[in-house]
Amino acid sequence: MQKILLALTIQLAAGGSALCQQPTALADYVNTLQGTNSRHELTRGNTYPTTALPFGMHTWTPQTGSNGDGWKYQYHRKSIRGFQQAHQCSSWSNDYAVFSLFPVMDGLSVTEEDRTTAFEHENETARPYYYRVKLNNDIVTEMAPTERGAHLRFSFPKGHKGNIILDGYTGLSGVKVHPAQKMVTGFVNNGRGFKRGWKSYFVIVFDTPFTGYGTWENTRGTIQEGNLQAEGKGTGVYLQFKEGATVQVKTASSYISEEQAKLNLSRESGNHKTLEQTKAVAKKIWNEHLSRIMVEGGTEEDKATFYSCFFRASLFSRKFYELDKNGKPYYFSPYDGTVHEGYMFTDTGFWDTFRAQFPLNALLHPQMHGRYMQALLKANEQCGWLPSWSFPNEQGSMIGNHAISLLADAWAKGIRTFDPSAALEAYYHEANNKGPWGPANGRDGYKEYNQSGYVPYPKYREATAKTLEYAYDDFCAYTLATAARQEKYKQGFEQKMLNYRHVYDSTTGFMRGKDEHGNWLKDFDPVEWGGPYTEGNAWHWLWSVFHDISGLKKMLGGDEAFCAKLDAVFTEPNKVKVGTYGGMIHEMTEMVMADMGQYAHGNQPIQHMVYLYNYGGQPWKTQFHVREVMKRLYNASEDGYPGDEDQGQTSSWYVLSALGFYSVCPGTNQYVLGSPLFNKITIQLENGKKFIITANGNSAENVYTHSPLLNGKPYNKTFITYQDINAGGTLSFDMKSTPDQQRKLLPEDLPYSVSR
Repeated sequence: MQKILLALTIQLAAGGSALCQQPTALADYVNTLQGTNSRHELTRGNTYPTTALPFGMHTWTPQTGSNGDGWKYQYHRKSIRGFQQAHQCSSWSNDYAVFSLFPVMDGLSVTEEDRTTAFEHENETARPYYYRVKLNNDIVTEMAPTERGAHLRFSFPKGHKGNIILDGYTGLSGVKVHPAQKMVTGFVNNGRGFKRGWKSYFVIVFDTPFTGYGTWENTRGTIQEGNLQAEGKGTGVYLQFKEGATVQVKTASSYISEEQAKLNLSRESGNHKTLEQTKAVAKKIWNEHLSRIMVEGGTEEDKATFYSCFFRASLFSRKFYELDKNGKPYYFSPYDGTVHEGYMFTDTGFWDTFRAQFPLNALLHPQMHGRYMQALLKANEQCGWLPSWSFPNEQGSMIGNHAISLLADAWAKGIRTFDPSAALEAYYHEANNKGPWGPANGRDGYKEYNQSGYVPYPKYREATAKTLEYAYDDFCAYTLATAARQEKYKQGFEQKMLNYRHVYDSTTGFMRGKDEHGNWLKDFDPVEWGGPYTEGNAWHWLWSVFHDISGLKKMLGGDEAFCAKLDAVFTEPNKVKVGTYGGMIHEMTEMVMADMGQYAHGNQPIQHMVYLYNYGGQPWKTQFHVREVMKRLYNASEDGYPGDEDQGQTSSWYVLSALGFYSVCPGTNQYVLGSPLFNKITIQLENGKKFIITANGNSAENVYTHSPLLNGKPYNKTFITYQDINAGGTLSFDMKSTPDQQRKLLPEDLPYSVSR
């Protein structure tokens, strides 16, 4: 963190007051190394230094891990072996459509182990629009992004011959060298679950003539000197250049054709003669994007953390469409293997991102969000299922059927770009069948859930967590059907959305595992992980009744008992029983390290819990805990996250919370209020209006909100609606170091619950 702040201080000293005058320097607050100090045993974000444009189809990154290793870049590693085209969502999911370039000096070292070169972080610059590293052999590599490619520059030391190695990665690849055009074309086909015929076509154009070339393959490291083309597993190219050369490289890829790849390159960087031009365009794009939220006040460290998180929240879901020669969108479908007109997006797991990343996108990017809803239904048409985890096709990972959350949430917020009857029909199929790809493709245990109102354990793994998330998803279908006047579906899901009640055990005060005969599992311990729960324990999963906190309060004994149970999350010892996991997994370690009792912010199930005090009439406790989480568990360094970042979700939690609200129940139009981090926040809305949040007297000590005003009028609600924000206006608070416990809340001042 000190290094980041020092760099900002130097920039301000050298560049005057650029940060204060214009939003042009916002991108310089971003550290793309945030969260990269991750390992299998403990993740601090599980990120890599992504060089990309917002929601870009391809990204680029340095590679410290071996080909096929999900740990693409780890901060503690001391050498680099490639600069990759990348799409990876998580280290647990590996990657697809990858190839890499790497500069080698003098002798021709082609294999990834032979070419690996040491570096120091002091010689590394990592911004969204620009990555630079000077390797220990003095070769300098620079990268600037385009939407579907990158502009690179390799600078070799004087007196040393330069070689650039293209590595075809782990699957089938084909390459062709065009010496007269100073160009290489080809394709890669790596990843899993793709339709027959899928390829990622690339074109790479150099500004410097080749003095030699050939092909090679990475399974045995064999070289074919002078060979112009080859195809096979791990096939690549080597190119040789004169001594001391500085070589600029422009590349773009397409999932449709080589011709489209060339068009993508021509359109996105064809007129850029130097990397500086591409870099300047990328920086301008990022500054404009980040200026959609302008923050004032707060520390430089707070701003670095905020904009670094905002950057991460702006990478997913990725565009999977391209623009034809007439500028019309079309895409190669990862679901049916054919080309379609229109928009497609990919690379996200809804179990993570329905909670905050998509509600943030709905607020800032409603046009893109509307296109995404259309793409969900197109995916359903093309493969027979709504996606649950697209990477780039349906993987079916994790639990729940949360595409309906996205659709219902968009509809509730007035983003009505799709046919609700088609959405409900697709969800009805999803909820009453089991698909072939993973537990969340269709519904594990749907027959028992429909018949008995819960998923039995151990017949189905993670059954209690599935019951809770199915009930929430059924609520989303219910609320969409209600709003769209689809009586058939409204009636079908009206009772099922209350199925969470079937796994609540009043004798223990927790959601518990229940077998197919209706018996509670024996030897219950709320700190035991796994079994009927997903990546958590009973303390974490108790709160997953997003749509009916009022009903949960009633089961727990009313407002006081409910808030006392919330308090207990933080006062319980942070001990762990590993349960069915058989050993400590990183989520457990991260909870223990956080030292906040049983609060495990590093994983999704409990991330909304701190906002629930609003429902119990004690909003000041939300305000305190939200600021504590932001202060203690986030920063802009390589240790910046308390666990997996997860496709923008953990970052989006921070962004929304820093604004002063959070999306507890997507599928409604409400954001529940917390404590804004900055003195003044200006949200530039897509409709041209501004929503301004002011927090007078804000500081690290003054975290409690007093005297709320919406558009100058007293505002007593503990939530704000999407429509309030989207209309433009002001929300203001006075901030104090003591809580406002005299505020009287009426039932209508509390956030939405379906049973209230």
